[in-house]
Amino acid sequence: MLRTIQATRYVTPLREGGSLPAIVEADDCGLYVLKFRGAGQGPLALVAELVSGEIGRALGLRVPELVLMEVDSALGRNEPDYEIRELLLASDGLNLALDYLPGSVMFDPAVRLPEGAVDPRIASTAVWFDAFVTNIDRTARNPNLLWWHKALYFIDHGASLYFHHSWEDVEQKALRPFPPIRDHVLLKWASEIASVDEVVRPLLTECLLAEILRQVPDAWLLPELGLATPDDKRRGYLAYFLSRLNGSPLFVEEALRARAAIV
Repeated sequence: MLRTIQATRYVTPLREGGSLPAIVEADDCGLYVLKFRGAGQGPLALVAELVSGEIGRALGLRVPELVLMEVDSALGRNEPDYEIRELLLASDGLNLALDYLPGSVMFDPAVRLPEGAVDPRIASTAVWFDAFVTNIDRTARNPNLLWWHKALYFIDHGASLYFHHSWEDVEQKALRPFPPIRDHVLLKWASEIASVDEVVRPLLTECLLAEILRQVPDAWLLPELGLATPDDKRRGYLAYFLSRLNGSPLFVEEALRARAAIV
């Protein structure tokens, strides 16, 4: 289960993010990157961040610890920046944060990497994972990968699960391929996609997916078309994921074709 902690000090904004995340200190004395519920993308970005991040962790990818973070609007009472003050006011209550990795650097595919720096198994799992959760934000321009202690960490999944911005025809959406996989930053290293599919697909059991969805706060699961309650929304997400798992050959074949075109 995700821990719930309290933000105690606003440290600094991270202005490279469109939603203006921030480094904050919490009541456990740790530093975290806080994603605000009141940002422009709203709670759906936090749902995607939490659910996709925990799915990635279940598949064996390194994802910084995710925590639920209580934010008091008084946190920014001395903040001189009007935009930040308004963001803190709009995010009063439960938000999402991930463990801050001090000294980490962004993965840059333009830098010449030593032989074996990127594990083909990890790259292949990442390609499968991002195709499964329809994550459009793992490109050379925006890798959302950090090097930390000689290992790759996977961050920023708020742009994934874009089906949940419109629940119409969700069954068909679950079975669609994922063309953006051709731009995946790790695709050229992903030489084991087919064998990875056989290993990771059984890991995402109905029980595991349901447990991940149970960790999403009710307040983030707003009513949608035909989904009136938070539990209705959880069942909707679960049905989508199970259908997507059944249709995995579609996005696996597409990833294999995309890789064959670049190597």
